[in-house]
Amino acid sequence: MIWIDTIIQGILLGGLYALFASGLSLVFGIMRLVNLAHGDLIVMGAYLILVLVTLLGLSPFIAALIAMPVMFAFGYLLQKFLLNRTLGDDILPPLLVTFGLSIALQNALLEGFSADSQRLPTNALTTASLDVGPITLGVMPLLTFGSAVLVIV
Repeated sequence: MIWIDTIIQGILLGGLYALFASGLSLVFGIMRLVNLAHGDLIVMGAYLILVLVTLLGLSPFIAALIAMPVMFAFGYLLQKFLLNRTLGDDILPPLLVTFGLSIALQNALLEGFSADSQRLPTNALTTASLDVGPITLGVMPLLTFGSAVLVIV
């Protein structure tokens, strides 16, 4: 039975990876822009949610609703003032700019939040689970998988 549980947990984790990949796929497919800072922008959004939760005491879901337009505005400004200037026939300029942006974001986040792992205080949601026959599924991985399916559809 542990094999079935492992496979299901792998599928649920794959939903999280698919969620990240869908954003990268859209940027490359529509704009033909290889964004090497994509993962760093995701981590920056996660740290923004962490700051909102710890400083303001908000629910992680409310903090995510606040962080989404903030990160959208940041991405819009980044696209308008930095990335649009590098677009053209050659793929190298946007690649180099997003690589440099990735390094700058990583170092800024390292300075601001240290290298220690951080965790959102999600209270009971972290340990909540559903029993589906002999298998126990976590609520948080199910929510993540469901949001990935919604975004991709």
